[in-house]
Amino acid sequence: MTEQRVTTDVVIIGAGPVGLFAVFELGLLGLKCHVVDILDKAGGQCAELYPEKPIYDIPALPVVTGGELIARLLEQCKPFEPQFHLGQMGEKLEKLESGNWLLTTDLGMEIEAPVIVVAAGGGSFVPKKPPIAGIDTYEGGSVHYAVRKMEDFRGKRLLIAGGGDSALDWTLNLQPIAASVTLVHRRADFRAAPDSVEKMRALAAAGKIAFRVAQIAGLEGEAGKLSGVKLKSPEQGEWVEPCDTLLPFYGLTMKLGPIADFGLNLDENHITVDTQKFETSVPRIFAIGDINTYPGKLKLILSGFHEAALMAHQAFHYVHPDKKLRFQYTTSSSELQQRLKVA
Repeated sequence: MTEQRVTTDVVIIGAGPVGLFAVFELGLLGLKCHVVDILDKAGGQCAELYPEKPIYDIPALPVVTGGELIARLLEQCKPFEPQFHLGQMGEKLEKLESGNWLLTTDLGMEIEAPVIVVAAGGGSFVPKKPPIAGIDTYEGGSVHYAVRKMEDFRGKRLLIAGGGDSALDWTLNLQPIAASVTLVHRRADFRAAPDSVEKMRALAAAGKIAFRVAQIAGLEGEAGKLSGVKLKSPEQGEWVEPCDTLLPFYGLTMKLGPIADFGLNLDENHITVDTQKFETSVPRIFAIGDINTYPGKLKLILSGFHEAALMAHQAFHYVHPDKKLRFQYTTSSSELQQRLKVA
């Protein structure tokens, strides 16, 4: 057993709203969860794509933003102490002789559990690559689409490209440790948080970073090591901006990713499940939320919450085959209230 191998009751792939509510429902039944997500924070699409977008169809909440909903769900499942493994993707799934599953992530983390729950929304978020000739040569060395360890960029000459929150956030966070930071965006206005834009402009005015209104036209370097990025603009023409690291933040797209290789029955990139337990074609693997499909499926967060509750009850029987599950209400059960730490 490696240093990075852990054992738990349930592994949840996906930390979006449905995955987080699954932590809560499983926690009520006394089941412990580890949650894996490719993003660097919990919340899925709600946190990454529309944190400030209002949602109107969550029961008892006439209006709530995506960010607020995630904050409430994290608070709700906090008593059950879920373990999050963020910034990594479930890459391989294998069945052990014990009957348990072993999930291995792309960072080498191994998680063993009797039950796997796929709550991956439309699949894995993968970065949109800029259409730059030869960029593949530099990926993993000089070109990175995510920041997993800030220390990896200490002392580097960074060129960050993009106009959203990720580009602005990493410009601000990496500036203190990088040798230099140049932010490139095709126009002078941004779609990021106004406070972040204001802080970036202050750093540029103080000469602590460089800001260029331009587009990337090419890369320069040898043997996979970047020496500069060729920029162009109508006003300045073309020039080379010296750097040794390129961080392009052009948004994310959804793909099923390694989940497609888990051996599950698929229907147009969705996982088919039953409507009693929301179990897949493979026993002990469940799929809930937008990733699954069944007759009458509605792609609503509400539907995913319902699916999580029914899934949890079947998961209990797999984790504790020798125990009887007693149905209880949180309003009247002292046992559940103790688990919620409100008793």
